[in-house]
Order: sequence, then structure tokens, then C-alpha cells
Amino acid sequence: MKHDPAGVRTRTHLLTAALTTGLLTGLLTGLLTGLLTALPAGTATAAPAGFADDFNGDGVRDLVTAAPGATVGGKAYAGAVVVNYGSASGISAARRTVLTQNTAGVPGGAEAHDEFGSALASGDLDRDGYADLVIGTEKEDVGGDKDGGGVTVVWGGKDGLSGGSSVPDPTPSAHDAFGLSLAVGDFDGDRRPDLAVGSTGKDVWIHEGLGRNTPATARHKVTADLTTGIVGGARVLASGDLDKDGTADLVVGGSYATDEPSAYFDGTQVFLGGEAGPVRQAVLRSGAYETAAVGDVDGDGHDDVVTGASPGSVRADDGGSVSVWLGGPDGVRTQAAQTLTQDSPGVPGADEPDDWFGHALSLDDIDGDGRADLAVSANFETIGAAELAGSVTVLRGGPAGLTTTGAQSFTQNTAGVPGTAETGDRFGWSLRLTDVDRDGRADLAVGADAENAGDGGVWLLPGTSTGVTTRNTVNFGPSSVGLSTAGAPRLGAGMLR
Repeated sequence: MKHDPAGVRTRTHLLTAALTTGLLTGLLTGLLTGLLTALPAGTATAAPAGFADDFNGDGVRDLVTAAPGATVGGKAYAGAVVVNYGSASGISAARRTVLTQNTAGVPGGAEAHDEFGSALASGDLDRDGYADLVIGTEKEDVGGDKDGGGVTVVWGGKDGLSGGSSVPDPTPSAHDAFGLSLAVGDFDGDRRPDLAVGSTGKDVWIHEGLGRNTPATARHKVTADLTTGIVGGARVLASGDLDKDGTADLVVGGSYATDEPSAYFDGTQVFLGGEAGPVRQAVLRSGAYETAAVGDVDGDGHDDVVTGASPGSVRADDGGSVSVWLGGPDGVRTQAAQTLTQDSPGVPGADEPDDWFGHALSLDDIDGDGRADLAVSANFETIGAAELAGSVTVLRGGPAGLTTTGAQSFTQNTAGVPGTAETGDRFGWSLRLTDVDRDGRADLAVGADAENAGDGGVWLLPGTSTGVTTRNTVNFGPSSVGLSTAGAPRLGAGMLR
């Protein structure tokens, strides 16, 4: 297997920072799952989408996976996005839509090194009852602006995703990589979904009024710098209702400069939504550069924030960690309720330098107890003699936060998981917990972007009342979904949050 050391700090925005239980259940009446249109009495309106990731309106959530290195029309690293539609029997490689910038109706055209699919988000932006997919292309050249970045919305409908619209960049000369990070939520409480877009700049723009024939309006600007500025832009965005006021709050992750020369820290900022747009409530010294997930871990009705910190954040030789920051009536608490490493009692595996436990995160309710469970990867974990093979750990949500009781661990050497743990596979490069078979329990999707020398691959492990099972696991690579294996497509490099 090929090893890509350059991918350590650039993997981020493809991950996931997951919109999960708190968004898709606790806010079903108005946050992310359609967000009813405020109309005068007697005016007809479309029903909101049942889920923020049900693109064909069949009542089952769908799985979206990025292959940003895919060759399209002979253009290397042009990028592609694969949508596998959920059903009562789950997903299959055959039931899919593949989107590229050469797809009819999608703006632009496939170009080398654009990396279409570098960020993903979804929600019913036009309020027609079908979820829509937002795709970032961080290395898109815009006119003479190299790597200016671009954002595309592909519209949902009864036959799935089709067509598309571009989201304009309000300040193209102020940054690169427009679309570096994405999140959807009702950030101003008007019961209409908004789109947050990050870039390499210090500002996150909140776009309103998106529709098939309606240009987006960038109404709100969230400035995420601290003292002297943000370093490298908003690396990850996520949303949820932390204070339980029915309005989406915005979570921003990145590196922040201080007033000391050449000093910065990796951290997470929380902005509470309101009529005037998101306002900063807290700065979390999380040690998390580019990983955050949102969901109700303790089941109190307030969404919580989970962050993943890089190796060395807890102590010099730790292999990475995850921290839980609980939500409450005033927003997120600034003291972490928990910080866990692979050295914590009950957490599977061993805490080894550079494992990168916390590299990818996803939150949703696997066992149906009303609390969000956490999937967390250590994608550089050594399995036997295979270095950088990767592993995924599942931790349950509980009344006090995450619990290690019943913790599970999965690798490609786990019985029932197709394949074999091999050097450089990076099993767990991306993660997604989502219920793709409509049984009320989240299923675990795992991406290994370097599987088979950069081809990549996707695994879907079903969720049950007792946790994740390897029975009836689905696994496929790029050829199975119609992608070229030329170069390194890296299917599984990112998943819809």
C-alpha cells in the first residue's frame, strides 16, 4: 500500500465533523430536516425533507462518499462524489449516483487537480421536501484566481440528485479555497436553512435563500479570528442546537494566532445562532485542528461537541485524544467533561505515539437508546506488522457522556470485515454514522482512502440494539461504483457529515 505522509494535515475538511443525532432528531421540527417556510396563513408550501440526507424523499437516509483524486474525462484529481441510496435492505454499490463536474447540469467542467468533493454538507435548502447536497471544490481555479475554490449545490428530487447551482464567493480576493468547509443549519431562526462556507480566510459566510432559480444571499459573516488572526482558515464546520433554543449554532475548528509572535493554538470556537446571525459564545482550547462532531451524547436534549486532538495534545507521547464539551442553556461549557485516549480504562487498543486516535469522528444513535454514540478512528494504527493500517472504535453515549462500557473496535482483520489490514490502508480515514436501512439504528460507514495503493474503499457495518455488527457488511471500491482507478481516486477520503 502507498503511504501519503503529506496527507496528515490536509485530510481534514474531507472528514467528518458530523451533523447527527441532535440535528436530525431533536431539531426535526425546524432545524436541519427541512425547516418549514414561514408563509402567510392559507399559502401552500412543500413538506420539509424528513432527513437532511434523504435525497430522493423515500424516507431513508443516503450515504455520500468523496473520491477527490478520481480521474474524470482524463483529468487527474478532478474528483467525484458517490451517492449510495438507502433502502430497507441498506445500501449497495449498484444503487447509486456518481457526480462530477462533467455531470449534466452540474456547473463547471472537470479539470485536473480541482478535487471536487473536498467538503460535503446537506439539507433541504429549497424546502421542496428533498434534501440537497452541497459540494466543495477547494482547488477550483476561478478565472485567474488559482485555487480560489468553489461551492456547488446539487438538488434532490424523487429520482435522486440532479442539476446544480453555484454559490457565489462574496470576497474572492480575500482568500483561497472557498468551500474548504461547509455546514447547513438555520442560523438566524427564520425556519429556513442556511449554508455556512469556510475558506483559508478568517471569515465564515452564511448564505441564505438558496433555491434552484434563486441566487444565494450572503447575509451574515462570522469572523473567527482571535487577537491577531486565524491560521489557515476554518478547517472544519459543524452545526447543532447546543442551547436548545431551536436555532442552529455553528462550530468552527482551526488554528488561531495569539498576540505573541509566531504563537498559535489549535482550537474550536462556538457561535450561538440568533436573529442577527451567529455570535461567538466560547473558545475551546481543544487541541483540535480540524475535527469536530455535534450530537446529544448524554441525552439531555442539548447537543454536545466532540473534538479530536492530534497526538501530543494531552501529553508528549500520546497517540491522540477525543474530548466531550457538553451543551446547556447558555451554550457549550468551556471545560471539557471528558478527555479519552486509547490509554483510558475500557478504550480498546493501546495508546501509541502517532496512532492519531481522534482523526475522524461521527455521532449518531446506534443502539436506539436516545443518546448519540461515537465512532472514532485511529487511522495510523499499526495492526500486527501492518503500519498505518487503521482502526475504528465505537463508544456509547450515556447519562454522564461517553462510556467505555460495551466499547467495540474494528479493523480489516476483524472477523466479518472484508479485506486484510495492510500497511498504509488508513482504515477509518473517514467515518459516518447514519441509518441507511430505516431500522431506527445508525449504521457505521468507514472509508479507507489508501486501500489498494490509493484506490480507496468503503465499508458499511450495520447497527443493532447491542451495537455495531459485522454481519452482512457491505464493501466496495471505485470500480464497483463506476469510477476510474487511474491514478489514486481515494474513494473514502471523505464522507458527508
